[in-house]
Amino acid sequence: MSLGALIAKSRTDARLSIDDLAKITNIPPSLLRDMENDNFGKCGGETYARGHLRNIAAKVGVDERVFLDLFETQVTAPAKPIRELLNENNVTMPYQEPKRVSWKVLVVGSISALALFGLAQVIFNISSDDPVISISPTVKVTESAKPEVNESASPVIAGGVNVELVASRGTTWLYATNENGKVLFSGQIREGASKTFNAAKQVNLRVGNAGGVDISVNGKDVGSIGANREVVNLTYNAD
Repeated sequence: MSLGALIAKSRTDARLSIDDLAKITNIPPSLLRDMENDNFGKCGGETYARGHLRNIAAKVGVDERVFLDLFETQVTAPAKPIRELLNENNVTMPYQEPKRVSWKVLVVGSISALALFGLAQVIFNISSDDPVISISPTVKVTESAKPEVNESASPVIAGGVNVELVASRGTTWLYATNENGKVLFSGQIREGASKTFNAAKQVNLRVGNAGGVDISVNGKDVGSIGANREVVNLTYNAD
């Protein structure tokens, strides 16, 4: 589901019309319609767009990180060239125009190489009767591997509910709370990563890409929870 579609769905879930939302957020109705159609070019820049998203999220009862995470992945990220994205993550060095080498430099270098070769031959012939010097092999000491620590799992609560979510088939955003409304997690889980949540009575999930994840509750697979890019709300109780 796109960011604009999610804004529209959240607004209708809150039983608000475009005009209603415009009045309580002071955002023009025309701009709200553009945002719900995934057109954020009239927001006045990314900073103003994020401010509008926070304002809308507060009025429709949605965690602002849900909107902001989708804004980063769907709106701002695709606008950057792939080389710029790689440079930001230190994946590759910035591209530089290759320097041209003068023919004079090549000639001087060739002459120098020939002179060094001739000098080496003379030295070798003079020192051919000298004793051979042996060099001890270098021993490379490697540091023992440190065990990986899984920081995603929360403490297990005896008699409670244990929910594990794995982003098996795609990246998803996730919003998780317990029975008291405490936020257990709010953000993005990349493909191949997992999160585990434990609560005494209840775990509530809002998943942004239902078809891309697998969920198990207390060690049991719950099966399919929805289609790709579908937003679903789930609740799992201890009993």
